[in-house]
Amino acid sequence: MITVTNLAIQFGKRVLYKDVNIKFTNGNIYGVIGANGAGKSTLLKAISGELEPNKGSVELGPGERLSVLDQDHFKYDEYSVMDTVLMGHQPLWQNMKEREALYMKEDFNDEDGNKVAELEEKFAEMGGWNAESDAAQMLSNLGIKENLHSKQMSELSNNEKVRVMLAKALFGNPDNLLLDEPTNDLDLDTVQWLEEYLSNVEQTVLVVSHDRHFLDAVSTQTVDIDFGKVTVFAGNYSFWYESSQLALRQAQNQRQKAEEKKKELEEFIRRFSANVAKSKQTTSRKKMLAKLNIAEIRPSSRKYPGIIFQMEREPGNQILEVEGLKAVDADGTVLFDNVNFNIEKGQKVVFLSHNPKAMTALFEIINGNRQADAGTYKWGVTITTAYLPLDNTEFFNSNMNLVEWLGQFGTGNEVMMKGYLGRMLFSGEEVMKKVNVLSGGEKMRCMIARMQLKNANCLILDTPTNHLDLESIQAFNNNLVGFKGNILFSSHDHEFIQTVADRIIELTPKGTIDKLMQYDDYIYDEQLKEQRAKMYE
Repeated sequence: MITVTNLAIQFGKRVLYKDVNIKFTNGNIYGVIGANGAGKSTLLKAISGELEPNKGSVELGPGERLSVLDQDHFKYDEYSVMDTVLMGHQPLWQNMKEREALYMKEDFNDEDGNKVAELEEKFAEMGGWNAESDAAQMLSNLGIKENLHSKQMSELSNNEKVRVMLAKALFGNPDNLLLDEPTNDLDLDTVQWLEEYLSNVEQTVLVVSHDRHFLDAVSTQTVDIDFGKVTVFAGNYSFWYESSQLALRQAQNQRQKAEEKKKELEEFIRRFSANVAKSKQTTSRKKMLAKLNIAEIRPSSRKYPGIIFQMEREPGNQILEVEGLKAVDADGTVLFDNVNFNIEKGQKVVFLSHNPKAMTALFEIINGNRQADAGTYKWGVTITTAYLPLDNTEFFNSNMNLVEWLGQFGTGNEVMMKGYLGRMLFSGEEVMKKVNVLSGGEKMRCMIARMQLKNANCLILDTPTNHLDLESIQAFNNNLVGFKGNILFSSHDHEFIQTVADRIIELTPKGTIDKLMQYDDYIYDEQLKEQRAKMYE
């Protein structure tokens, strides 16, 4: 349990929030949401003690332990992978170090013997004898193979370090758990495992994430940071989003009677209550929804970008034909081989692989930026493409302002360019910012504006939700669902894939698995799981 009392956080004259009074209770997972800069990560830092609030206090339940997902991936470079995970349970780790130091003493005496006996007893109480096997199992579940467990953290890739940090946070069943973007750099299978793991915990968990499916799968309550306040709502992200949109529509319809508004909101709550029947946390959610005060449902202050893709030309029947395509990484790893497929008109195809480099290699090849190691591809004569690459660094090595930068990619005047930037939430003097000082999220919004200028009938998107906030992801997702042209994309966002894709092509070193089906059906099909495993052997 975590009790926050009269918390206030301010940076200079800017007040993030004040008078925050919340009790986070055991058995609940709180999804923390808010616009960029609202203070989501700051709230977690204040709770963990990393940041001193301007006012107020944070208290844990008596004798409870708090664990935090570390963001510094270099912090443990001098330690082994196994030791790093064990350090997640600090009382156990300290016990192990004390015991080790005593056993190493050359002048070991009776007093040391008594101390060791006490430490041994506490060690057993904390599950110390099973600690290494438990840590090894946690690492394996998160995709860290056994041959890496004894290696130094400095020898691991960034993706591997992220998984070890997550194992460290989860290790030892802490009473309270703070997770800031835990799904970053995880593949879809590992995210699925983490969802399953968290759905069974009895601790108090706070999660900041831009992954809507993950928030929906694990959250029992939503912590919304808006209007300079921190408010807890019943239900998950989807309930919050749909209810805030409903409240916004009602606010815009001034003529709607109060009684009609109340009935509409009550019907919405009933429908959502029926939908949570699929959740493993159904009972707790239904109880919370039953207590929900309709007055709590209100419009959000969030701004959603206007992402609108339009086709200048109707595509013909021939879209893209690929035959015998192969790509090999610089280190000799076969990313994919013997890839054959034909894209049909209107299809929205997600490409998957255990190796994320495979999708990037494919997209770079079909965009003419990389030579295939074997095979051919051919675009239809009516097809125009707009490409969102994974790495956009080279586009922003410039001293131009946003209007000048966007003007390179279209034929319109300055007013038109400002209009496109305005859709992407760049307003007033912001459009005169230099592109070389933009944040990751701002760069992505610029790249999306660039794509919109092309009016293409085939969109190619390499992990399009990277660096975007929830509002931009939601707007992007909504538009792609209704887009009439073709979409070829990769993503680690479950909801994005499930709602957009109608065809799945998995790239493997032994060819492809190609299915006309939705993503949920694909990943939960037991026969397909076996087939997929064999393709990577």
